[in-house]
Amino acid sequence: MIEPVSPAEVDARADEWRPDLLAALRGLYGLRGDDLCDVLEKRAREAAAQRAPEMVARDRERAVRPDWYLSNERVGYMAYADRFGGGTLDGLRDRIPHLVDLGVDVLHLLSLLTPRVGESDGGFAIRDYRSPDPRLGTPADLQQLIGALHDAGINLCVDFVLNHTSDDHEWTLAARAGSVYHRDLYITFPDRTLPDRYEATLPEVFPDLSPGNFTWIAELERWVWTTFRDFQWDLNWANPDVMIEVADLAFHLANLGVDVLRLDAIAFTWKRLGTNCQNQPEAHLVAQALRAALGIAAPATILLAEAIVGPDDLLGYLGRHELERRECELAYHNQLMVQGWSMLATREAALARVALSRLPDPPSRTTWFTYVRCHDDIGWAIDDPDATAVGVTGAGHREFLARFYRGDFPGSFARGTPFGINPTTNDERTSGMGATLAGMTAAVEAGDPAAVDAAIERLLLLYAIAFGYGGIPIIYMGDELCMVDDRGYLDDPLRHADSRWCHRPEFDESIAARAFVAGTAEQRLWDGIRALVTARRRCLPLHGATSSHPIDIGHPSVFAWHRRHPRFGELLGLANVGDGAATITPPSALGTRTSGLVDHLDPDANRLFQIAPRQVRWVAQPPGYAPIP
Repeated sequence: MIEPVSPAEVDARADEWRPDLLAALRGLYGLRGDDLCDVLEKRAREAAAQRAPEMVARDRERAVRPDWYLSNERVGYMAYADRFGGGTLDGLRDRIPHLVDLGVDVLHLLSLLTPRVGESDGGFAIRDYRSPDPRLGTPADLQQLIGALHDAGINLCVDFVLNHTSDDHEWTLAARAGSVYHRDLYITFPDRTLPDRYEATLPEVFPDLSPGNFTWIAELERWVWTTFRDFQWDLNWANPDVMIEVADLAFHLANLGVDVLRLDAIAFTWKRLGTNCQNQPEAHLVAQALRAALGIAAPATILLAEAIVGPDDLLGYLGRHELERRECELAYHNQLMVQGWSMLATREAALARVALSRLPDPPSRTTWFTYVRCHDDIGWAIDDPDATAVGVTGAGHREFLARFYRGDFPGSFARGTPFGINPTTNDERTSGMGATLAGMTAAVEAGDPAAVDAAIERLLLLYAIAFGYGGIPIIYMGDELCMVDDRGYLDDPLRHADSRWCHRPEFDESIAARAFVAGTAEQRLWDGIRALVTARRRCLPLHGATSSHPIDIGHPSVFAWHRRHPRFGELLGLANVGDGAATITPPSALGTRTSGLVDHLDPDANRLFQIAPRQVRWVAQPPGYAPIP
């Protein structure tokens, strides 16, 4: 019998988190923040009292082990709810054995909540945050799925869209019907005077799908801010009512049993004239306020920042400011992903070493989501100073990567699809499944077994970096089965204009079955990623409470990184991104500590510093080794 949460427990949490909550709200709303703090604390206490017994138990367990998300045991998986589960929540429950067999214990389900009717930007135009997409099932079905995931030891991550709602959300409908309260939850203007001034410095997120940042809404007789698409209305975070409404939604999702709330588009939440309206200081205060409110209501739930931003802006979402703040526990390591694909294209490691070395260490209580691919396009986020440092231009290298991965650069192995082409800025992003971008589609088309081998090696190389760099590595649905692009989206009138659907395939049982047929590409990818899961869980230096630092190993094709955990010892990562073998000298970062080391990815290897093409080594003390103080 689990005892209900006691007033004393909630009092202790409020004592801990109220200073953070008050500071963030005062920063956002001035003196109004004091009254707002009282309101949010009251609502957080009410939400805490409504926690189900199993959620109360989860809160208590994580109070004992607050670093649960930093463990080297964590491995994630990202999938669209409908496409992974065959269209139903019951189907998702049936996929749990697949996740368990793969070794996954964090599941990020995309497009789980009720989306807009019709086009919904892949589910990111949300009509109802409190219910699952009714095409998937009922709220009761969702509760059963969450219970089954938790019983299997799997934590659930769900998208929490903060910048906007759909244009058929209950708030927008009330605003259209004349409610001033609900209209003021959004950013609107009576004429084009201010929108035109904002547009002078605003980029376009989807220049080909939705040019401009404002949409005329006839029922309101006003222009509405629509950063992403004309059916996604931006919330007015300068209005304290938005904070109250959104916090209530966060409490609801946490009480359902969501373990990780992914703060979608957090970087866009605050607008300031004369800027690009991204990464404003107040966006961090929004995240800090939600973090503190959840700390009172549901401390088992943590936050993931969906901030796909440049390296100079990234660390702030983990709380790295002039004074460290408790903000999000997790953030996407977008730079590691981009630099991985850049290394594959160039066969050189220098740019990755320069770019990743510039990132300050995140706070020790935070860590990364490290990934190779995701549901979104790849924006080639190459900083100009980093490019200059290795003798190229930022614009030139971005153009090269776009050409290389769409497949029309000499020697390219990729067959990606352009996305978000902006002829004004010459910016082009890239869509494609990991296997397609790594060369599998081209290899199969050519009937070239050696090219098939190389494509598999490239994809496993990128995953070995993601698994060994630190943080929670994320497997994108289908990568473990060597799934390539799905061109069926071209026949769908709601999807044909958005090339990202090429890398959002449906889970295919027949392909999954081939993972157990010896010698197939599916079997080789499945076994390769499964081996990474096993090796990671035995490699204690991959605990997330420390950082990896790129080092110059003296070989142009070897990307090397070093991490030293104060409790679990050291790890040297070595990734040969070139097409030839590499021999290196043990780096000075290891000092004289080269005896007794093993490669956790190839424990029988006896020449640790000879690295085959597209091979990765994790060099550390053997599994189970504990450093002597």
